[in-house]
Amino acid sequence: MQRYRIIGLLLLFAASLLCSKASAQARITRSEFICYDKREDALRDIRTGIDKHIALNPTLQYSSDEGTVRNVYEQVFEVPAAWNDYNAYMHTENIGEDYTIFINGKQITHAVDRLTPTDLFISPYLEQGENTVAIVTVDEPYMSRMDEALTQAERTKFTNCYIFAQRRLAIYDYSVRMLPDSLGRFAQLHLDIIADNSFSTDETINVGYDIYAPDGKLMEYSVNDLALTGHSRDTLRFRPYIYHSNPNRWSAENPKLYDVMLYVKRSGMLWEYIPLSVGFAEYGYNDCGEITLFGKPLKLNKKAYNAAADRATTEQEIRALKKSGINTLCPNYPQPKWFYDICDHVGIYVIDCAAISSTSTGDDRNIGGTPANAPELVDEYLQRVEAMYHRAHNHVCIIAFALGNEGSGNGYNMYKAYELLKAKGDSRAIIYAGADGEWNSDL
Repeated sequence: MQRYRIIGLLLLFAASLLCSKASAQARITRSEFICYDKREDALRDIRTGIDKHIALNPTLQYSSDEGTVRNVYEQVFEVPAAWNDYNAYMHTENIGEDYTIFINGKQITHAVDRLTPTDLFISPYLEQGENTVAIVTVDEPYMSRMDEALTQAERTKFTNCYIFAQRRLAIYDYSVRMLPDSLGRFAQLHLDIIADNSFSTDETINVGYDIYAPDGKLMEYSVNDLALTGHSRDTLRFRPYIYHSNPNRWSAENPKLYDVMLYVKRSGMLWEYIPLSVGFAEYGYNDCGEITLFGKPLKLNKKAYNAAADRATTEQEIRALKKSGINTLCPNYPQPKWFYDICDHVGIYVIDCAAISSTSTGDDRNIGGTPANAPELVDEYLQRVEAMYHRAHNHVCIIAFALGNEGSGNGYNMYKAYELLKAKGDSRAIIYAGADGEWNSDL
């Protein structure tokens, strides 16, 4: 029976290759987070014993050295009846190869690159009771062309892969920054919370937050009602002043962080907590090609660096780099969430980068000569660049965004990627060394 199910998966995947690109409707771009039932669990990141959090560690069912499919991993899990009032999401990273995902025999993504952590909305594909998720690793020539020569530290396969359930009336995403007020006297919290109502009926959600200074003092809090029509989203915007904040301006030399907690109430009950850290910093760039902090040019001592195999080793290495005089890290692709958390707390700048590297054909400007100028790949470029942005933009350590690695060519896809990020309205520079003087790089 197992053999026939796997053969069926392979036939489904082969059929998808004959059609236009397989649907990728399950993939979403938002900040990486999970929600907790209790504040103390949120503060300590305690996920054990939560029935709405399922660790993914599928086992190998099939392997081949020929064809597009390389390996098939499967895991069976239970969806309890209590999940009827919840949305289910899947987070994937550390697969080690490009992959696609099937749930209950249905392909829900096109090929996903091995380097970018990815979030999926999987509720439409689940059934009450027993479900099967299959992670199918693939060898797609166009995928390897896009990120050639990029290597990731070897980690235990499926580390930090999980499924979690979130209420259908909940926080969907958020954006958080601390920027100077209009007169530069103190900080102003810029907090946007996107609330989601997945019910068909009109509902009201109570969304709140509190913010604590680096010394633990409560600075501000608020709870607001938001009425949502059925199957809709809306945004609550908070702009409180945070007084006495100038001594806490974040920099590599002064990495002080404020703690923010988002929470949801309904009928007087608190039922969802999301913890954040935010630093007071305003980045930009000037006509001299310099990145600025509070309007002043930063002196950057940069080094290419990607996270090590685990968090402890990575923090040790980052601290050693900082001690040696390095103040800016330039990863080659999106990193684990804990990498950015470390950089926020240790105090080191980061120029984040999408998982794009096509150095062997970067000089070929003919259409299709380099992936950057192959219009049929534009969706893949935009997915990688947008995923990079949404995963990292809330971290104060991020001073700029790179469209790809140096020498990866330029063309239609890179132009569209630049326009996509520019439309976000972020003050931070969008850079691309491969622009070679063209307009799609701020520096």
